[in-house]
Amino acid sequence: MRKTLTLTMSPIPKLPLLLLLISALLSLTASAESDLVSELQSLQSRSKSGVIRLTDHSVSRFLSSTPRPFSLLIFFDAAKLHEKSELHLTDLRREFGLVAESFISNNADPASPSHSKLFFCDVEFQDSQSSFALFGVNSLPHIRLVGPGQNPKESLQMEQGDFARLAESMSEFIESKTKLTVGPIHRPPMFSRNQIILAVMAWLIWTPFIVKKAITGRTLLHDPRVWLSGAVFVYFFSVSGAMHNIIRKMPMFLVDRNDPSKLVFFYQGSGMQLGTEGFAVGFLYTIVGLLLAFLTRVLVKVRNVNAQRVVMLVALAVSFWAVKKVVSLDNWKTGYGIHAFWPTSWN
Repeated sequence: MRKTLTLTMSPIPKLPLLLLLISALLSLTASAESDLVSELQSLQSRSKSGVIRLTDHSVSRFLSSTPRPFSLLIFFDAAKLHEKSELHLTDLRREFGLVAESFISNNADPASPSHSKLFFCDVEFQDSQSSFALFGVNSLPHIRLVGPGQNPKESLQMEQGDFARLAESMSEFIESKTKLTVGPIHRPPMFSRNQIILAVMAWLIWTPFIVKKAITGRTLLHDPRVWLSGAVFVYFFSVSGAMHNIIRKMPMFLVDRNDPSKLVFFYQGSGMQLGTEGFAVGFLYTIVGLLLAFLTRVLVKVRNVNAQRVVMLVALAVSFWAVKKVVSLDNWKTGYGIHAFWPTSWN
């Protein structure tokens, strides 16, 4: 009787195979994430300020996968709008670069918890209009923070108040939203080392000449015309509202909304004063002040009485005209009028 030998194959264990596949998948994912970080670091090192210029292609590449081991802070820019001073795009872009430089230098140590966890980028409208549409950007200035697990629609927008103090406010926003450490802002010195050395050398060279002129009384500080010009400038600066224009950053003029081809130099309303308007009023006040100084300091020394009378009448007429213009402007702006009243004893 022939015996038949039967061979049976034992089933392949499924759990080790599954673990092997998961391990390979995680390895590939980690490798891909490492490649993205390395590419961002390379782009960052090529930029002078550490800000990476993104295009539509690079935006989709770096934001295609979630979660990511890094965050992106994106500054949306438009070179065509840099000439509009009220947007302050140039100033904000410069401050954005300062934050980037400070973050990179403060976290240069690979052992730092914030090292390579945040990358600063900018997007130019002319080159990346699709990216503007992807993030829903329809006005500037605009800054977005894209976290590790966020897509463009879920990203956080930096509000106007978050960059009110420029670089310092941006740093506070980053630290509050990402829990990363930016560190102190490293602003460049007002004067470079070479400029300081040149200034010191020039001062040392001119010091003997300055001392000699000071001893002999032939400096600008001994010239009464300099003091006179300075006094007139301070007076004009005070009465023209120049300090108001500087603090409030008031424009010199506005474009007429009804007719863009026309400019508005005088704004009707008590809540606002344009720069040209203030300078016009200051010029009128300065004319009256100079005429008064001329009458009290110069005209009294003239011996010809007829000449005194003629000059006095002309000065009074010009002063009356200037004051009348100021009063008329005030009445036009505010609606308040100034009325003269005779003394009761004259009735």
